[in-house]
Amino acid sequence: MDALWSGFLTLVGDLGLNADLLATYGARLFAGLRLTLILVALAMVLGALLSFPLALARMSSNPILRGFAYGYIYFFRGTPLLAQVYLIYNGLGLFLAAHKSFFEDINLWWLLRDGFYYAVVAFTLNTAAYQAEILRGGIQSLPRGQTEGGLALGLHRGQIFRKIILPQALMVSLRPYGNELILMLKASSVAALVAVPELMGVTRLAFSRTFDFQAYMWTAILYLIMVFAIAHIWNLLEKRLTRHLQRATPNLAVAAEAH
Repeated sequence: MDALWSGFLTLVGDLGLNADLLATYGARLFAGLRLTLILVALAMVLGALLSFPLALARMSSNPILRGFAYGYIYFFRGTPLLAQVYLIYNGLGLFLAAHKSFFEDINLWWLLRDGFYYAVVAFTLNTAAYQAEILRGGIQSLPRGQTEGGLALGLHRGQIFRKIILPQALMVSLRPYGNELILMLKASSVAALVAVPELMGVTRLAFSRTFDFQAYMWTAILYLIMVFAIAHIWNLLEKRLTRHLQRATPNLAVAAEAH
């Protein structure tokens, strides 16, 4: 691995680029990349868990639940992520700091003073709003006959939702979920503004010390590679999970031509 890295640095130097920048900050950039992926993964998973009750509340016949879900989704989709991060980091952070002695007594202050966890909370709340709308759209796109067929088979509504509606809704929503993942990955650069040493945070540090724009160039390349990898993997996953639908499509076309 060291020989490969040395060869890459030599190639960078031969191309007329600043190899010293990568030699000095390369390890930090990859550490920031790792933190970025952890941040996005945590936010997406926690946001997915939160999106389920939000989507159900959004479709509920109860006006209080429906109103709360609508207000939550409208707020987090209608305000900038940067403002949300600052609001949680400064607002919640100041509130917790005012009770610092209590959290120190229960040995939690080490957790609450780290900007990374505030970023996770902000990103989770933000993506949960988008994922709730994605899930709601997937559920409402299914024909009512799915539910009626389940009732005719003697299934109760919980079984119908868990075994019939939800799997199909998730299948329909695969592409929007992939788009949301890519958007969250690119938006993760906002975390650098609350002292989180993720990829963009390390890049800002490198630039502040070297004033070399190539720091941002290498970061942009890393983001492009990640987006390309996610898009490619998501395409393979979508083809794999919907292969039965792809096989059914030509058969439907043949049947239509026969008529």
